[in-house]
Amino acid sequence: MNSPLDGVRVVDFTTTIAGPHCTRLLADLGAEVIKLEAPDGGDMMRSRPPLRNGASTSFGQLNTGKKSVILDLKRPEAVDIVQRLVATTDVVVENFRPGVMQRFGLDYPTLKAVKPDLIFCAISGYGQTGPSAELPAYAPVIHAASGYDLAHLAYQGGDRRPDYCGIYIADVVTGTYAFGAIMTALYQRRETGAGQLIDVSMLESMLSLTLSEMQLAQFPGSFIQGRPVFGPIATKDGWINLSVASERTFQNLAAAAGRRDWIDDPRFAKYPDRRANWGQLIDELEVWSKELSSAEVQAIFDRHGVPSSPYRTVKQAMDDPQLAHRGSFTEIHDAGGTFRALNPPFRMSAAEAAAKPFVAALGEHTEPVLAELSYTPAEITALAEAGVITSPSR
Repeated sequence: MNSPLDGVRVVDFTTTIAGPHCTRLLADLGAEVIKLEAPDGGDMMRSRPPLRNGASTSFGQLNTGKKSVILDLKRPEAVDIVQRLVATTDVVVENFRPGVMQRFGLDYPTLKAVKPDLIFCAISGYGQTGPSAELPAYAPVIHAASGYDLAHLAYQGGDRRPDYCGIYIADVVTGTYAFGAIMTALYQRRETGAGQLIDVSMLESMLSLTLSEMQLAQFPGSFIQGRPVFGPIATKDGWINLSVASERTFQNLAAAAGRRDWIDDPRFAKYPDRRANWGQLIDELEVWSKELSSAEVQAIFDRHGVPSSPYRTVKQAMDDPQLAHRGSFTEIHDAGGTFRALNPPFRMSAAEAAAKPFVAALGEHTEPVLAELSYTPAEITALAEAGVITSPSR
C-alpha cells in the first residue's frame, strides 16, 4: 500500500527513547529517516540489553527502518555535511539539552537559512526557554516533577514511599506528541509553504496524563480519595481488574456474581454509595470470586458485559490472539537475528503504517548518503581519514 510520508526526508539527531520513538513513527509511515550518530559507539541504546551478537533489540525497536550515518559534530567539516544534508531535508528532530544545537552551529535559525521551509522539532525536558530549560531530565525525573507519581500514589491508599516507575511513560508520550506536532506542521507547510520550530516539553507531555487530577487540584472541595470503582479483585489463582463505571455495569456485575440483591442494597445502589462502601462490596464479591479461577471469573464477566481483565505479564499480552489478528507485530532483522517489534497502534485503510523490518548497523549509510550529497570518493576518503566520518567499510 501507499506510504503516507514517502518522499519526506528526516534528519534525526536524537538518542535514547523520546526522540527515537518519534522518528521511528515517521519511518513507519514511509519517511526516509537519516539518523546521525556520534563516532564513539553511536546512540547509547545500542549497548542496552537484550543483546544478541552485540545487537540490541531495545535499540532496534526504536530505530528500525532508519539509516545510520556517523559524524563527529564537533568538527566544522561535519557541520558542513549536515548543512548540505539539511538543504535536501523536510524535518529535523533533536532531543539535546537546550543550547547544544546552537553550540554545534546547527540551531533552527542557522538551518532555516539553509532550508527556509524546514520543520525543526526540538524535544527537551522542560522546553527550550524558561527557568528550568537547562536542567537535565530523564523520564523518572519528569514523572516526579509533573505530579504524576504522587497522583498515582494517592490512588493506592496508605502512607508510603512513592513508587519507582521503571516504565518510561514520559519518553513514549513525549515522542508521540512530537510525532503529532510534526505531522501537523507538514500539513500546515503544504497549505502555507512555511516551515517552523516545534518545541516539545516532556514536563507538559507528562502533565497531560493527569487531566482529572489537574481539575481536582484547582477545586479540592470536590475531591474523593481514590477511585474505588476501579481496581483488583482476588480469584483462586490471581487477580482481575474490575471497572464499574456506570449503573449498567454495576447491574451486570451483580448479575454475574449472582447477587442481584446488591442493586437495591442501600450500601451499593447508587454511585456515591458504592464509592463510600467499596471495601464492603469487594469483600462480598470476593466471597464468590475466590472460589473460581481467574479464567472462570473472566469468562463469566465477559458473558455479562463487565469490563475487566486478568492481570497479565507483557509476554502474555504479546501472545494475545487479538494482537495476532490485527497484525500488531513486525519481525525485525538485525545483526543478532530477528525479534518482534510493535507496529503503530493505528491502521489505515488506504496507507501502510508498519515498522520497517531492518535495523541499520552503526554508520552503515555514511558513505552512500555522502555520495548522494555529491561528495566524491576522494573527499569521502579524506573525511574518513580525518575522523570526521566513520563507516563500517573503513
